[in-house]
Amino acid sequence: MKKMVMRGIGRYLPERVVTNDDLAKIMDTTDEWIRQRTGIEERRWVPEEGNVGTSDLGLEASKIALSRAGWKPEDLDLIIFATLSPDLFFPGCGCLLQSKLGLKSTPAIDIRQQCTGFLYGMEIADAYIKSGYASRILLVGAEVHSTGLEMTTRGRDVTVIFGDGAGAVCLEGVETDENIGLLATSLHAQGDYAETLMTEAPASRNNPRFSKEDFDEGKHFPKMDGRNVFKLAVRRLPEVSQTVLDKAGLTIDDIDMVIPHQANLRINQFFQKAMNIPDERIFNNIQKYGNTTAGTIPIALDEVIEQKLIPKEKATVLFAGLGAGVTWGAMIFRFM
Repeated sequence: MKKMVMRGIGRYLPERVVTNDDLAKIMDTTDEWIRQRTGIEERRWVPEEGNVGTSDLGLEASKIALSRAGWKPEDLDLIIFATLSPDLFFPGCGCLLQSKLGLKSTPAIDIRQQCTGFLYGMEIADAYIKSGYASRILLVGAEVHSTGLEMTTRGRDVTVIFGDGAGAVCLEGVETDENIGLLATSLHAQGDYAETLMTEAPASRNNPRFSKEDFDEGKHFPKMDGRNVFKLAVRRLPEVSQTVLDKAGLTIDDIDMVIPHQANLRINQFFQKAMNIPDERIFNNIQKYGNTTAGTIPIALDEVIEQKLIPKEKATVLFAGLGAGVTWGAMIFRFM
């Protein structure tokens, strides 16, 4: 039976570090206020002068992942790019990355599942591999949030949360009867909650897509009903995690590491308590990077491996996340 394995993982974070104290200089906030509500201490943002897009961050992470896999770009059968912050309104980042890798006809898919982009991308890649349509796939989760945030007190509740960054994984299909790869997945969406976290403009449902009134009201900046998102996350994340454990015939004690989406450290602490996860078997890095949306899980996974926090062989990892859409999900992956 064909199974999906990870051959290489890479991450890239911009060099520019923005601390809570830096934000306190431009809006009504404090380091203590941000830490208490989010757990975030600093985040990485692209250079202020611009000219660095999401596909550029994805490229750097991809080059690292490809090098570790021992692959050349020409070895790829497919690129899957997860982001909510594309370089351009269209075309998507997948095509831009394909060109930057020097490729001429390799297919590329962009997906817009926001905070669960990596989870959806993993299931899509697994389906392509098992169907035989692709053997080697590059999956990228990347974001540049900083250029689209409102740097005022009005936008504070959202602005302090988000960071820029990228993670990439090289995925390959192998023939084996071993119980490896994606052991169980559970993905969901509920558009009834679309307005709890969204950027309202520009929008094709409006004519014109963007107006002076939209600008004055700040509709081009992301808005979030933080309390509602928090309530959804602390309920849905344990539920969906238990679902995949049951599907895989495992318990939380069988999991070597839990890597949740890095939206808010307080959410992850509630999740950890609900699932009875020991401190040494759950990983958080939101303190350093903020919420990089589609990038959070692959960035965290790369750090987990780099820090040797999971066994070299047969490590079993649970990923879980919830975000805009709303979308949520969990999956269990076992390494070779």
